[in-house]
Amino acid sequence: MIIAIDGPAAAGKGTLARRIAADLGLAYLDTGLLYRATGKRVLEAGADPEDAAAAEQQAWALEPRDLERPDLRTDTVAQAASKVSAVPGVRAALLDFQRNFAAHPPAWAKGAVLDGRDIGTVVCPDADVKLFVTASDEVRAERRFKELQESGADVIYARVLEEMRERDARDRSRAVAPLEPAEDAILLDTSALNADAAFAKALDIIQKK
Repeated sequence: MIIAIDGPAAAGKGTLARRIAADLGLAYLDTGLLYRATGKRVLEAGADPEDAAAAEQQAWALEPRDLERPDLRTDTVAQAASKVSAVPGVRAALLDFQRNFAAHPPAWAKGAVLDGRDIGTVVCPDADVKLFVTASDEVRAERRFKELQESGADVIYARVLEEMRERDARDRSRAVAPLEPAEDAILLDTSALNADAAFAKALDIIQKK
């Protein structure tokens, strides 16, 4: 079984994907980490994340250990990830990695759960279940704001909201694999749902498939 979970930042898709994977015995891949790790590599190389050649070079050089870095959840890295993800060569470099994971999960797994922004539309268009997880801009910004505060970052809510809207606009307008629900995806709005309620609703959708 392959489950594709897409949606914008802070909609709750990562938390949901991890819980579904654990509950159903599926392997889990946070595809956003691939772009974050690529963005981080570009920044550390002293390059501009919007420099297509530099971004593509770092995407091809990505190693599994890059995904284990503890500093991939910062806002700076998130912005860099959004910029490198708009580069067609970067998406091409990371596409094989994602498809191979879905097609050949670890031996112990009954399948795979992948979350990102183009899983149901590009990476796994034939996934058994496709969910598009979303929430209002304000709710998502509040979640991200609290997450950053808890990590010790000095942040302003209005700035978090502004950056989230900028990222959404970039993700939705990019020429290659824009953020949009697959035609056969089921919409799950988590604006008024906590993690437990979102999980219960998603599990119900999956079990009815």
